[in-house]
This record gives sequence, C-alpha cells and structure tokens, in this order.
Amino acid sequence: MSTSPRLAVTVVDVTDSDDPRVDDFRDLNSVDRRPDLPVLPGGRIGKGLVIAEGVLVAQRMIASRFTPHGFLGVDKRLRELCALDGGLVITDDPDAIPFYRANAEVMATIVGFHLNRGVLGVARRPEPLDPAEIIGRARTIAVLEGVNDHENIGSIFRNGAGLGVDAVLFGAGTADPLYRRSVRVSMGHVLLVPFAMLPEWPRELELLRDNGFQTISLTPDPVAVPLAQAVDADRVAFLVGAEGPGLSETAMRASDIRARIPMSRGTDSLNVATAAAISFYERVRVVGRG
Repeated sequence: MSTSPRLAVTVVDVTDSDDPRVDDFRDLNSVDRRPDLPVLPGGRIGKGLVIAEGVLVAQRMIASRFTPHGFLGVDKRLRELCALDGGLVITDDPDAIPFYRANAEVMATIVGFHLNRGVLGVARRPEPLDPAEIIGRARTIAVLEGVNDHENIGSIFRNGAGLGVDAVLFGAGTADPLYRRSVRVSMGHVLLVPFAMLPEWPRELELLRDNGFQTISLTPDPVAVPLAQAVDADRVAFLVGAEGPGLSETAMRASDIRARIPMSRGTDSLNVATAAAISFYERVRVVGRG
C-alpha cells in the first residue's frame, strides 16, 4: 500500500530533439548554457533550474520543496517511477506536469550525452531558506567554508543525511550546492536536507552561538583536542574547509573549539567529505541521533 502521495504526470511523446518543450533539459554539460546555472544579478545569468538525475533522485525531488515542473526520460524509467511509493501516477489531465517520453537516442541529443540513468526531473529554485529558522530547529549542523568541489558538497549532504545532520550552512567561497553533479552525488539529499547561506561570514556564526550551539572547527593541528572530546554538547555545529587550505584562521578563531581526527602513519589530513562523515558518526556514537 502506498504511504506517500504520488505526483500526477501526463505523458508527452517527443520524437524530435529540437522540440522546444524540452529546452529546460538541454546542454547539461555546457559551461555557459547549462540550465542549472543560477541567476546572478550583474553576472552570468542562467535559468536557475535544479536537475534531478535518475529514478531515486527524481523520487526525492518529488518529496522535496523543489517541486518539479517537468520530466524527460525513457519509457522504462517512467514505469519504474510509477511503481515507486511517492513516485509518479499517469493521468489524462492536460494540465498535469508533463513527462516527456523519448527514446535513448533522442534523449542523448537533447541532453548532450548518453544518460545511463534514463530520466531527469527539473524544478525551479524556491526562495532561499532563512538560516535563523534552520538553526532554531536543528541539533547538529554542518558549516562549509571554501568547499568548492561539487562532488565533495554532494558527498557531505549524503553523509549528513545518513548520520543525523539536520542542516547545512554555507560560508564564504563555497560552490553551488544545486549544481547537477552535487545533486547527483548527494543521491538527492541536497534537496531534502535544509541548507542556507551565511553571506556575512564569519560574523553570522554568532547565530549559532546565540542558539546554544558549540561550534567545532575541524583541523589536523596536533594541538587540537581529539574529536571525541568535543561532540557531546546538546547542539553542535561542525565547521569544515576546502581541500588543501582547510578552514581559514578567521573562521577557526570565531569557533568555540578546534578538534582533530586522530590519524596514524604520518597522514596529515583527510578528504573533506570523509572528515565530515567521521565527525557526524562520532556525534551519533557519543550522543545518539536525538
């Protein structure tokens, strides 16, 4: 029995790759034409769309605040989405969301490459969430500074979703979390885990302190306390930085404590997504999921 509502779609067969109705799915690999480029005032202007790639990610988009306004895919993936709880249901209503059904060759021409996952969902970006509202509802938060690799961002969201992280906050220099690669690597969890930007970085870390969070900067510095000794506060925010340089000294000074992951054999650091996952796990191990 289905426990989650399904999204009604009407099937529209597309045989011409130049069909303008599928323009939101074009040129996904293009540097300057891809549809998921954000709309930036005074800068490069994109469509500001969010692309969900694959059946599971499309299902998570359906369940998220990123309401899809269209799908493009092969018939097999349409049938798989219709079989899923919280997936799709086909209707004859012409006002329903379109599912543009195409064969693999037509779809590859539209997208710009052969898509093994066989289905895409597309949504417009909703209004950004208020960081104060997110912080008020959370117990465990990840805070990113300078993380500019989309795959690392996606991995942090996926790890956080599985290990009890309630929200992600973005400080200075971070990449767009809604780029298609981030959404794909996160397995759609970037659409479900709340996130917000902190434009006045790092001053807005005060929002965390004002809400009773202990802010923990992750660093390989050997004088920092071992991670297990820093995660038992009622509310915790982990700060992580970019590959290589790590967190800025300014951000670390603004945090409450510096913590390290004990390592052996002369290893000086870990991949940022791996380090974040270890910190999330240590938090669950010490205090549970809440």
